[in-house]
Order: sequence, then C-alpha cells, then structure tokens
Amino acid sequence: MRYQGREVDVEGRVRLVMESALTARDRVGVQDFVLLENYNSEAAFIENLRRRFRENLIYTYIGSVLVSVNPYKELEIYSKQQMERYRGVSFYEISPHIYAVSDNTYRAMRTERKDQCILISGESGAGKTEASKKILLYYAVTCPTNHHLVTLGDRLLQSNPVLEAFGNAKTLRNDNSSRFGKYMDIQFDFKGAPIGGHILNYLLEKSRVVHQNHGERNFHIFYQLLDGGEDDLLNSLNLERNPQSYSYLVKGNCPRVSSINDKNSWKVVMKALDVIGFTPEEVQKLLNIIASVLHLGNTLFGEGEEGETYITTETQLSNIAKLLGVDGLALKEALTHKKLTAKGEEMISPLSFEQAVSARDALAKAVYGRTFSWLVEKINQSLAVKEELYHSSKGSSVIGLLDIYGFEVLQCNSFEQFCINYCNEKLQQLFIELTLRSEQEEYETEGLAWEPVQYFDNKIICDLIEEKHKGIISILDEECLRPGETCDISFLEKLEDTVGGHPHFVTHKLANGKARRVMSREEFRLLHYAGEVNYNVNGFLDKNNDLLSRNLKEVVCQSDNQILSYCFRREEAIDQKRPGMAAYQFKNSLMKLMEILMSKEPSYVRCIKPNDAKQPGRFDEVLVRHQVKYLGLMENLRVRRAGFAYRRRFEAFLQRYKPLCPETWPNWHGKLVDGVSALVSHLGYKAEEFKLGRSKIFIRFPKTLFTTEDALEAKKPEIAVVLQKSWRGYREWANYQRIRHAVIVIQSAWRGMKARRRAKRRRQAAELIRRLIKGFIYRHEDYCPENQYFLDHVRYSFLKKLSKNLPTSVLDKSWLTPPPSLVEASEHLQTLHMRNMVINYCRRVQPEWKKQMMQKVVASEIFKDQKDNYPLSVGRLFLDSRLEREQISLKVLQTLGSEKVQYGISVIKYDRRGFKPRARQLLLMNSFAVLVDRTKIKQRIDYAILRGISVSSLMDGMVVLHVPCEDNKQKGDAVIHCSHVIELVTKLSMLAGKTSYVNVSPGSIRVAVARNKEGIIDFIRGSELKVAKGKRGHLVVIAPRIAAT
Repeated sequence: MRYQGREVDVEGRVRLVMESALTARDRVGVQDFVLLENYNSEAAFIENLRRRFRENLIYTYIGSVLVSVNPYKELEIYSKQQMERYRGVSFYEISPHIYAVSDNTYRAMRTERKDQCILISGESGAGKTEASKKILLYYAVTCPTNHHLVTLGDRLLQSNPVLEAFGNAKTLRNDNSSRFGKYMDIQFDFKGAPIGGHILNYLLEKSRVVHQNHGERNFHIFYQLLDGGEDDLLNSLNLERNPQSYSYLVKGNCPRVSSINDKNSWKVVMKALDVIGFTPEEVQKLLNIIASVLHLGNTLFGEGEEGETYITTETQLSNIAKLLGVDGLALKEALTHKKLTAKGEEMISPLSFEQAVSARDALAKAVYGRTFSWLVEKINQSLAVKEELYHSSKGSSVIGLLDIYGFEVLQCNSFEQFCINYCNEKLQQLFIELTLRSEQEEYETEGLAWEPVQYFDNKIICDLIEEKHKGIISILDEECLRPGETCDISFLEKLEDTVGGHPHFVTHKLANGKARRVMSREEFRLLHYAGEVNYNVNGFLDKNNDLLSRNLKEVVCQSDNQILSYCFRREEAIDQKRPGMAAYQFKNSLMKLMEILMSKEPSYVRCIKPNDAKQPGRFDEVLVRHQVKYLGLMENLRVRRAGFAYRRRFEAFLQRYKPLCPETWPNWHGKLVDGVSALVSHLGYKAEEFKLGRSKIFIRFPKTLFTTEDALEAKKPEIAVVLQKSWRGYREWANYQRIRHAVIVIQSAWRGMKARRRAKRRRQAAELIRRLIKGFIYRHEDYCPENQYFLDHVRYSFLKKLSKNLPTSVLDKSWLTPPPSLVEASEHLQTLHMRNMVINYCRRVQPEWKKQMMQKVVASEIFKDQKDNYPLSVGRLFLDSRLEREQISLKVLQTLGSEKVQYGISVIKYDRRGFKPRARQLLLMNSFAVLVDRTKIKQRIDYAILRGISVSSLMDGMVVLHVPCEDNKQKGDAVIHCSHVIELVTKLSMLAGKTSYVNVSPGSIRVAVARNKEGIIDFIRGSELKVAKGKRGHLVVIAPRIAAT
C-alpha cells in the first residue's frame, strides 16, 4: 500500500496519510458490503451487486466472505498474471477475487499450521463447480513444485473433467449441473507444496440414469462416448452414434446442448484418464460398463398369456452379457424372475412386466452408481501421498474444498431434491454456527457491549428431517422396514400422524384452502430456510430402499469385468443382512462431513445466479433477492457492521505491531492488555474504532487496520537494520564458538585415531612377522596351522606374480618356476593357459590363413628333417597358383571344360628318351593333373592311378610322379623339375589325398620309362644346381650344398 507522506504531531506520534485508494477501488459500488452506508437495506445490497455485475465485477466481500455472481461468460481475470497479482498479498489490499480467498486460506494454513476449508455454496447454476476449479488451478500454478508435484497438480486438475463427465448433467437450470456432492482435501507439506489429495463423494443422482425430466439430459459421459468415440470403439461396444436410439437418452428430449461440445469433451476426458493413471485395460472395462447401461435401457420385455414376462430383445441381452462379462442365461433369468427365501427354502418366482422393468432399471442404476464410486476411489489412489517420497505426514496441513449441490426447487421434487435440500439445510446450519452465532458468542465472551442480531435459526428444520424416531428420515426408514404392504401413500399418512403439527410441515390434508389448491394429495411441503418446497412422495420408498434383487446381485458378482467384480463383492450375494437405507446412509455421511468441516478453519464463497435463462448481462432482481435471503447474506452483513470487522488476540497484535511504539519495542514485560493500550494510544486510534476485550482487541473498520499495516510497512526498513546488525554479531560469535569447539573435537579425535592406528599397525606387523617365521620353519611339513599362513602367502605371491608374467604367444614356452607346493597346480595352469591361447589364436585365424597353415602342416609332416631345402620354405607363403589365368591357353581351358584349375606351375619335363628337357605347365585339378605344352595337353595323370611321388633329400627341384606302365594311356613316370618343389608336392599330395605316398629318397630314384624298362636318377652334391645325362644313361642331378649359417 502506498502513502503520500507522513505527519508528526506535537506528541511525536506518527500518523500515515493514505492515498484515496479505498475510494478509487470502490468507484463502482463498494468492494466490501461492510463499507455499505445503508447496510440494513436489502435494496441497497442488491443494487450494489447489480452495479458491479454490470461492470463485470462479479466478486464482492462481506468481511471475509466472498460473494460471487455467475457472469455466464468468460472473463479475462483468471490469467497467470492475475494469480501472481494476488499471490502473497493481504486479503483486502486489492480488489475481491476467488484467488484472494484461495491465497488467504493458503497463507493461513502455512502461518497458523491449522487445517483450512473453503465452503462453496449456492443453488444449482450459480457457478460453484467453476469456482472450485479456479481454486484448484490457483494452487496448482502458484504452490512450490517439483517433477512429482507437477504430476500431482496435473492429476488434481484433470480429476475435474473426469468427475464432471460421469457425475454432471444438463438440467433445466444449469448446463453443467453437479449431480453429486464433492468434498476434496488437498494435503500440503511443511514447505507449502501439495503432496496429495482425497475426494469424498455424496449421493450421486442415480435415478437420472434411467429417467430425465423434459429438457434435461443424462450424465455427460453417454453423449461424449457416442459423439466422440472412434468408429472401431463404438463397433466393439455395438453402439450407434445417434443418442435418439437409446431409451435412457431420449426421455429428456435434449440430445444436443449449444454450450457443450461433446466431441471435444470426450478428448479431454480420455486425456485426463491417462494423466490420472488409468490403464488402457481399465478404460476399456469402464467404457464397457457405460455401453452396457445404454443396452440395458434398450432391453424390452413382453408379457405372455399367463402373465409371465420374457425378454424380446435377445441381441441387447447378449451385448449386455458380453460387456459386463456375465453369463447371458443367468442374466436373462435374473431380469425376469426373483429369488425368495421362506423358512430356509429358496423359491423362484416370475416377475410381472412392471417388476421386470424396475429390476432392469435398478440394475442400471446400481452398476452406474457403484462404478462412479470406484472411479472416485481410483482417482484417490492416484492422488494419495506417496510414502516413499514423504515418509511422514505429521508436518502436513490440509485445505478442504466443498463443492456440493445447491438448493433445488423443481417442477416435480422427489427423493433426490429432498436429500439435496436437507444437505443445504445442514450447511446453512453450519454457516450459522460458525459465523453468526460464534460471532455473537465471541463478543459476549470477551465482555463487549453487543446488540444481538436477529436471524432465522434453521435447526428446527434440521431436527424435523433428522431427529431420531421422530424425523422424516426415521419415519421413512421405519416404513421401508415395516412388514406387510407398504407404499408411498402410507408413508405420507404416517408423516401426517407423526409430524403433522410441525410449523414447517404441510400436506394437502393439513393445509388451508389456499394451499390445497396448489398441492396434490401425494405431496408434502417443507418450509425450508430458502423457501417452500413441495415434495411428491411417489418413489420415495423405492429410492430409499435402493435394493438390487438377490439373483441380479449374484449374477453381477460373478462378472469377469474387474471393475464390477470389485464393486460387487461375492460376499454380498450370500450376505443375508439388509443394507442400510439410502437416506440413513446420506444422513450419516453428512454428519461425518460436518465433523470434518467443524475441525477446520472455514472460508466461504457464496455463489449467486443472476438469472434462470443463463444469459450474460441479465440481472433478475427477484431471483437474486430470493438467493440473498436464503443464503443469509443480510444477517451476515448486519453482524459484521453491528460488531467488529476484525479481531486479534492481544499477544498476536502486540507481537506484530510492537515496533510502532517505543514503549513496546523491542519487548513488553507488563500485562498484555496494558501493552496493547499503550500501542493503540501511540497509533492514535479513536475510541469508536476499537474495543479491548478480555483477551482480544476488536477493530471496527478495515481502514483502521490498513493504516496500521501501512505504518508497519514504513517501519520495517528501520527494524530490518537493527535486526541485521544484531543477527550478524550473534551469527559471527556463534560461528566462532562452533568452529572453536569443532577444532578441539577434531584435534582430539584425530590424535586418538592416529595413536590407535599406529598401535594396531604394530600389533598386526608383529603378528605377521611371527607367523611368517614360524611358517618358514615348518615349510617342509604338511599343511598345518603352523605353516598355513606362510604357504598361503607363498602360493598367493606366486600366483600374483604369474598373473603378471603369463606367456602372450603360443610360441613362448617360458613359465615361472613354481614353489614345491604348487608344482602340480602350475603344470595344470600352464596346460590350461596354452590351450586357451591356442583356442584364442585359432578363433582369430582367417579362412585363407587357416588353409595356408594346413598346407604348411602337411609340408612339415612330409619334409621336416627329410629334405635339405625344407627349412627355406617354412617362412614363405604357398600361393594359390604360380600361373596367371592369362598364362594358361584358352584352348586348354576349353578342353578341361567345367574342371577348375586348383594350382598351376611352370615345370621342366624330362622325357623318357634320353631325358631331354621340355618346358611344360603342370595344372592340378580336383581329380587329376595334366602336363600342357602350350595349347595341347601332353599327359593326364588321374590321382586314382598315381602310385607315388618321389623327391630327393637334397636341395634340388626334381619330382617323379609314378604311374602304372600297364595303362596304355600313360607314357611312364613323369620326371619334372620346378623351382617350388615343396609347394608343388604338398598341394598335389593334398588334392590326391596321398600324402603318405610321398617318398623322400636320400639316394637314387628309379623311374619307369616304358613297360619293363627303368631309368635311374642319381643325386649328388655340388656347388650349383645342374641336371644332365650321365654315363650309363642315368640322369644326374647336382644339388647345391646347404649354406653355412
């Protein structure tokens, strides 16, 4: 709050001169009816409402009570900027708003650590549900939050569209009327962050499922499903899009509402169910139940010649059985027959046509009603405080939010309106007790002069309804339980006999002539605090019984649908105990609600409906006057003005404002009342502005408090300097003491710890040395306690050293020498390690390299230690062929056909006549080898007839291929010379599969040159390789000697 300046009088007292802020704020009427000049005039009260309503100022205070007028249009006053504007601001600092009440309640909960509640009341269509949604939105946006709390806030907000879809409907007075009562607790932790929530629901109007008045609709969810559901979903539920196709949706003759978009609402509800935590399976089961209710309404009955009832729509029955997960035959039997128990025996009796229709409707109402209760319970589970995040809720506080049906007067009022109006009577009684009566009693307790304000105490009406044995509810229950024939008319007659003399009860029989003309013989009238209401007794007993036949209950208890199996426990089917009556249960739940509300500090939002046509800008004075009357707003205003608008306990007032007076600052040591007197005297309070009670100070006008608050705001900088200076000094001193003490503790602890560590190390070292010496002495003995540690240490040391010095190659044969006790283990380890290296090596070998190694192994088996030039070939790779494909004649390849050349090499062939050398190509196939002279195959050698392969042991390149001379196709043994004899012989022997046929001769080799004719090849050592024909016709091969290394 700003101020223009300050004035100092001769006594040194400071008085702040405020701006004309109040006048500026209240330029359209007054924001607080307490400031209304003619506060006793109802006309002035309504005129102030009208003026503000015309300017879209829909909120006005009566002290701390907020009066809200439904604008029937969207206003730009609910943005996030508006929330920040009201956040943390004193209640009366800025214009009235629902956010101001929300913030004030929240701050009171945090500062006083006491549970709070906000009671939203008003008749249907006055905007109660919207007000509760605005409050929830304010807390979700402005409260401290983290990731989990964001999720919780979303769930709190998303619970509204779900509950509205399943619990709200269009009525004649309201397009989104709550047809159930809702009380929500929001739980906050010590930081002020919302950590959980819980919802209580009251008296869902189940009769709306099967019947609606003209111009009204069933619950929103039915129309949303038909209008917004996907085609596949509707097909799976066997539903059509046209609401007119369903009996339960046509009775009100209002399938469409201009202000409601069912398709968009369906999307919002589906998203909300996902956010809250419903699984797809649960959503599907829920929709199955909703669809089954529609099919139940279309289930028709016929009546036989003997009066028996049968179902004429078998298709609908099978759809219901499938959707509810029950046995179709059992359901059919239960809808047309009833089970009776007489003298311990069960009998099956057929139902009449009317009874069958009633049983069908009872099943639809029971299924929908219990499903709604399950829905609320499921939402509560998602809002529950998470114990793993908040291990204790002792430091938590609660804000309750009551949004319950308003007072209803319809063309035809039945059992539901009776319960709703009874609930409003109880709330009015609570309002009276907590505001009007407590206000007066507090002034009297404090010893202040008080002029009592007369008001209507509706306790007499509450007693008429709920009194034991004499009240209407008790009489209704007795009539329902009475044996014999009972009916609604007998209930009415009993009411006339029991409460006929009550001043607030009238029937056609008891009324005067004027009243009789407007009342039927089936009605009774109650004179409520809000006005007179006629109730038609038809259906009272049935609705109070709220019974589902036993055999129907047995069928539903066997359902495969998890929701229904939870709602209808199997124990119910065998429980013979009669359930409690609906009115009695509602009365008990109301009593518990009253206890909850009485345990909390209340704040009030009184909602007013400006017209019945739901038109923006229209103000119906007669309708508003009626609501002002039954809401008790004038009585509340008179109490506020006749008494005092604000009060504080002495200690709280003195604690807050003591800096404004030198006598009370920083501390007051005398009596509290004397300190408060000194303080208000210094502030310049006038006698008519305040009174001192026995324990509280009472301030009559808000302006007085505003002035005091402004003075405190101006004083705070000076106080802050003093507090900062004192705090900094204390903080530094305390910090020094803490550091000094910590240093001493740390020093002593550290020294002790070091000494203990040193002693421990010495003990351990001595023990270790002792064990090692003893073990060394007994090291040659068997394993025993004396040498156990030493031998273990030796083994451990060896194994640890071995782990760091393992061979890294299969060619590395080195190995550490083990101690005697590990010789056998060392050998096993060496074997395992070598095997592991070999396995790893083999895994890494590529196919080409594997083939190379196989050839090398075969070469080693044949030539190792047999032929002089073998060592030179070990390090050289064997090639796939020594001839390029272009070097082989195309004609030869065509002759070979599909045979693939596996290996080719240029050779010198020595013929059988004189061993003349001829240049040839030797080509190896899969099953034979050929010697080629340019383009002609000179000799073919099949591997099958190959008798052997001979080579010398010297460093020459001679190879002899032995073939049988008996074969006319062969020309004798083939004598060839090549530069890669090891490679050639290895590949030839592997292809022929005759490695064992290779002969390494240390001397001469005999050669078959023709049938029965042999030649001899002699091998001798010389300086260089030379092949020539020698004496006696032998072929002499001079091989070079092995070079010395």
